[in-house]
Amino acid sequence: MKNIKMNRIIILLSFVLSIQLVNPTAQAQTPANFSPARYQDAERNNRIATTFPIAENMIKKYAEEHHFPGYAFGIVVDGQLVFKSSGGYANLEQKIPASSSSMFRIASMSKSFTAVAILQLRDQGKLHLDDPVEMYIPAMKGQGLTKDAPVITIRHLMSHSAGFPEDNPWGDRQLADTENELLKLIKEGISFSNAAGLEYEYSNLGFTMLGYIIHKVSGLTYDAYIKKNILAPIGMNETTYEFANVPEKTLANGYRYINNNWRKETLLHDGIYGAMGGMITSIDMFSKYVALHEMAWPERNDAETFPIKRSSLREMHQASKFISLMPNYKYPSGRVLAATDSYTYGLTWMHDALGRNSVGHSGGLPGFGSNWRFMPQYGIGVILFANVTYAPTSGINNAVLDTIVQLAKLKPRVISISPILQKRKIQLVSMLPNFTSSLPIFAENFFEDYPIETLKKEAAAILKEAGEIISVGELVVENQMRGYCIIQCQEKKIKLAFTLTPENPGLIQEYQFYIIP
Repeated sequence: MKNIKMNRIIILLSFVLSIQLVNPTAQAQTPANFSPARYQDAERNNRIATTFPIAENMIKKYAEEHHFPGYAFGIVVDGQLVFKSSGGYANLEQKIPASSSSMFRIASMSKSFTAVAILQLRDQGKLHLDDPVEMYIPAMKGQGLTKDAPVITIRHLMSHSAGFPEDNPWGDRQLADTENELLKLIKEGISFSNAAGLEYEYSNLGFTMLGYIIHKVSGLTYDAYIKKNILAPIGMNETTYEFANVPEKTLANGYRYINNNWRKETLLHDGIYGAMGGMITSIDMFSKYVALHEMAWPERNDAETFPIKRSSLREMHQASKFISLMPNYKYPSGRVLAATDSYTYGLTWMHDALGRNSVGHSGGLPGFGSNWRFMPQYGIGVILFANVTYAPTSGINNAVLDTIVQLAKLKPRVISISPILQKRKIQLVSMLPNFTSSLPIFAENFFEDYPIETLKKEAAAILKEAGEIISVGELVVENQMRGYCIIQCQEKKIKLAFTLTPENPGLIQEYQFYIIP
């Protein structure tokens, strides 16, 4: 009886195979038959919505505890601002409430716009990331910590690895400086803390130089370029770098909390250092930028409709320069989850012990603190603006994201099964345990690494121990060329895993077949 049922399964798989593979050497995988990763949860958005009151209470309580005069908060899901809340005052003197349309200075959150501009110019062939900075700022020639330090490149500036010293307190006061003042500083010589390329060290000066390079390459000042080529195309039309351009009724004043009271901070005008931290925007508008980054995922064959290539945005979401390993990283809730963080291009990247990636950036200036963070594979992001000096916003945003993912029981997008991977699975299962080299599905290395008689013997022993095959599970895809499935037997479960070669079409080069303990 066991052999009869086993034969029925093999016959069925062979029948399916014959439908899908009229010719065993069928056409290889092409972009036309690629399917992007997708969510497999119809109730996902409804469950996310049930967490909004909890997120709102978390933010409200946190804002009160940390003396935010006012704040605005938003949640962006799949490219849409689905929830927003606010509290306190954007203007304490006139008692103007903060709202999602209040215009906050977002400080270093501005850096990623500068990075997008550089990548746009790179994509247009107008510069290269490995160009020496001295090509655009001649006074940088020969500058470095040591004589044997490498030449500083645009990529070094983008990833905070040019060797400049951390300069937050000083940089915060330079927003209004002119390009001539920047060049004068450089000509007088830069002090270095490291040789270029060796260490991550946060540098506002580095991103200011990027702003100058944008001007040199495009002919437009950094802010004019960003407004024309990034902000306007995505509808962030009222976003600006100059506070004098913002109506008083919508401008959020900045404050410092001293001696149990708030002191108004002086806003600085727009200058070349605005490239590192001068942007002024609202939750309503900034959500469009978060949407731009979210909708760069997943990779797909759709026509490009963004002002920058989707691949360039995804490039910004990859680790570029390692920052630290955090084995005892703790969320504000007290939940401990090991994580590592790195800098990308104008953004920070974190990967936690659950395999989740998140990307974003904080901002801090006298009078302001802000943060945005999103999870590319989950399609969800949060934004928080506050108008008190260096408002601590990153920790609470991480906590809110973590809470939403847990309570809504969110799962990441599932990678689609490539046709060639599915075909090879059917072919492989159909010949178990009697391997044959007559079907050309194995790479040239396969039977050298897995002698055929040994394969047959081991597979037969495993099937004998596991019992009659009841069902063969769906492929679990690790990528387009690697995956596994679980075979449910009468007594035990078997894992069948395999990897395909880079040939066209891909052939089976590696194989694992074992009883799950």
